[in-house]
Amino acid sequence: MTTTRQDAWNQDEDLLLAEVVLRHIREGGTQLAAFEEVGRKLSRTAAACGFRWNSYVRKQYKTGIELAKRQRKELRKTVPSAASPEEAIEAAANIQAEKENLSLKNVIQFLQQIEGNSSIEDYKKVNSELLEKVSKLELLVNKLEQEKKTLQNSLQLVEEDYSALIEIMERARKMVVLQDDERNRKVKFQMDRNGNLERIEK
Repeated sequence: MTTTRQDAWNQDEDLLLAEVVLRHIREGGTQLAAFEEVGRKLSRTAAACGFRWNSYVRKQYKTGIELAKRQRKELRKTVPSAASPEEAIEAAANIQAEKENLSLKNVIQFLQQIEGNSSIEDYKKVNSELLEKVSKLELLVNKLEQEKKTLQNSLQLVEEDYSALIEIMERARKMVVLQDDERNRKVKFQMDRNGNLERIEK
């Protein structure tokens, strides 16, 4: 029993996955069958291959997928359903010869040509747009940092004012308590002629 791998995909494995899936598309097979075939070759699960194809590799081969679909249509036209057995065998041989011409190397060369011809300008445009966005975001970050410093300074001033206010209130409270104590100490009582207590202020 083969063990399933948990490591990251490398470029060669992505190319193999693309080659097998594109071949299955051309031949009218299912993607599930392609994922199972790649899984056997790479000791990975079909689900892992399917996830890798749908999440990353498929986006890199949009043109190749369209080409494979067109080739599948052409192959269906070349093998009519009412053909005689001899004609069907000959058509199948022609199809096999075409398949052999569509090797991994030929597919890679074709995709590199398409990438070199059509998408460089697209990449440049996307790159310039991203650089512009980065520049705007850097300006925004600088502005927010300045605002943050201003707010921190304001907060520090408020905290200092608050501490001073608390200190003033504490001193005022102590002064009131001291004054009350002094008043209490100054008050004295004495007895009048009738035997009643009366308050005497010093």
